[in-house]
Amino acid sequence: MNSLFSPEALSEAGRGPLYRRLARGIDEQIAAGTLRPGDSLPSERDMAALTGLSRVTVRKAVQHLVEQGRLVQHRGSGTFVAARPEKLEQSLAHLTSFTEDMARRGMAVQSTWLSRAIHAPTPDEVMALGLGAADRVVRLERVRRADGVPLAIERASLSTALLPDPDIVTRSLYEVLSARGLRPTRAVQRITAGTLEGADAALLEVGDGAAALRIERVSYLASGRVVELTRSLYRGDMYDFTAELQIPVHDAGH
Repeated sequence: MNSLFSPEALSEAGRGPLYRRLARGIDEQIAAGTLRPGDSLPSERDMAALTGLSRVTVRKAVQHLVEQGRLVQHRGSGTFVAARPEKLEQSLAHLTSFTEDMARRGMAVQSTWLSRAIHAPTPDEVMALGLGAADRVVRLERVRRADGVPLAIERASLSTALLPDPDIVTRSLYEVLSARGLRPTRAVQRITAGTLEGADAALLEVGDGAAALRIERVSYLASGRVVELTRSLYRGDMYDFTAELQIPVHDAGH
């Protein structure tokens, strides 16, 4: 394990403040499975000696990973790799809101609002929502948590014709839309793999470069009218999306 904390390993962890480089290096070893849940780390004194860093820098790196839930500290025992969070599995066969999905699992849902405001639409929003140049959009941006754990950042855009006041959304957007007779009945989703960096990583309490799932969803009313454009970032260590596939009857046996 000592080679993980060598000056050479530190130099391979990229640029930035020394504590960030050390934290990133440890986090990468956890992600790669070299450091496994329950493994103990060397003491701060030993890590400082191995890396050539000061104990203050080492302590700051360790505390950074503790705050992100990657490491745990037990008084008198040391620092250990935290247990992996249990992944949440979400089916792609049903159109449900985050609030509904977490409630079905018996989990308490919390939202940290980042923004609720009316804006002039971007070109992407004009095209996706079918807006005119004079139309305005409501943008809702928040961090979604379940049982206190940040799972996703949601950024939703809707025409003010459908949602004139963004402040009426306090819990579930779909609850508000349902009450107005505007709940979506179908959606098209695009899911891509990515990484979390900077402010987004901090909001989801993971390190820079942590795996993420980027989901872009356009939802529709039964009439075909577009309701929302939502771009979400989900923690890759917490979410799996599943889909049931069936072979068409005429292709069976081929």
